[in-house]
Amino acid sequence: MNLALPYSKREQRGWYMYDWANSTFASTVVTLFLGPYLTALAKAAAGADGRVHPLGIPVDPRSWWGYLISVSVVTQIFTLPIAGAIADFSPNKKRLMALFAYTGALATAAMFFLHGDEYLFGGVLFLVANLMFGASIVVYNSFLPDIAPPEQRDAVSSAGWGIGYLGGGLLLALNLVLFMKAKALGLSESMAVRINLSSAGVWWALFSLIPLAAIRNRPPGRRREANEGLLDSFREFAVTLRDMRHYPQTLRFLLAYLLYNDAVQAVIALAAQFGSDELKMPMADLTEVILMVQFVAFFGSFLFDWIAKAIGAKPAVIVSLVIWTGVLVSMYVSVRTEKQFFVVAAIVAIVLGGTQALSRSLFSLMIPKGREAEYFGVYEISDKGTSWMCPLLFGLTLQFTGNYRLAILSLITFFAAGLLVLLTVNVRHAAAEATH
Repeated sequence: MNLALPYSKREQRGWYMYDWANSTFASTVVTLFLGPYLTALAKAAAGADGRVHPLGIPVDPRSWWGYLISVSVVTQIFTLPIAGAIADFSPNKKRLMALFAYTGALATAAMFFLHGDEYLFGGVLFLVANLMFGASIVVYNSFLPDIAPPEQRDAVSSAGWGIGYLGGGLLLALNLVLFMKAKALGLSESMAVRINLSSAGVWWALFSLIPLAAIRNRPPGRRREANEGLLDSFREFAVTLRDMRHYPQTLRFLLAYLLYNDAVQAVIALAAQFGSDELKMPMADLTEVILMVQFVAFFGSFLFDWIAKAIGAKPAVIVSLVIWTGVLVSMYVSVRTEKQFFVVAAIVAIVLGGTQALSRSLFSLMIPKGREAEYFGVYEISDKGTSWMCPLLFGLTLQFTGNYRLAILSLITFFAAGLLVLLTVNVRHAAAEATH
């Protein structure tokens, strides 16, 4: 039986700090520097046909980043739920979280060594870092039901996202200073980017010490027999997938989330490439935009927590999805200048944290006790920094049409589909199903 420990403000504050630690990977690496940098490395490696050929497959260098994200998350589909199953049986989830976090941080720090035409090496480092990033957040998110009662989870989840945006924004500000002063410091633009990429790994590793010290392990929700091993984790996950049919509202919400948040993450990951390659924005200007997003998103997280208190978490998420849809339409129709891109990015920042934080707290209400990490393993397939369907669609659209605006507009189908499914979810029934 899982013995509950009392809720602790100290533990909640420590839990927030993992968002602070890992958000630098999402902001500095995924959102800003790595996409344009790997695209440049791929262009440098292109052959006479204008293509690179990973595994002998001809790829437009501009599509490499989108395809890479898709491959990363397809890998996560098969590994994150298993990581969650292992965590649910583990008496020391913190140790698992540390293993995942520090492996990811090391791969990120190693991005310092990317240069020339090493787009394949960069792809491998990203695949490792993003997989470990996702696995660590599976375990991290599974602590939410342990550290906050149901009535506090919207606020606690929103605070975590908000603190994360501050952390990501602070390092990004330092990255911007280094990038803008690179020439004066005798650094090339490439060297400045490499230092900034690796700094995210160092930050991630350093600040992960705080949550690992503050969060307390709980007895495992389920116990494994002495002769059971890793193979049994696969069997347990198969059982969980089969049992999900007994929680139809939870499954319906999960489907909605995987659709609309895949599009959210694609916009985050691909926006810098759009600004750099389509609008021809200098990296320094792109960094300023992403920096603005980090700090506005901090306030947006708390704004949507307030909206959720007024109208409910699900209606607040619906409002955010309508705004996201309007953003994509405006990017297709009217975004032609840096100023217009800045305005659209500010609107995105307001809804960004609210969409994700409230989705996380809603889902935490719908999970059967003892299976938190396993369910969050499925959830994390399309959580912070990860998506696969939309980047694949974006990459294919861009490759076959050569039009960034059509590629951006194609993502609107996922927001619409996710919104339609979300409208059918009964949160109260989902929470009741999870307790039986």
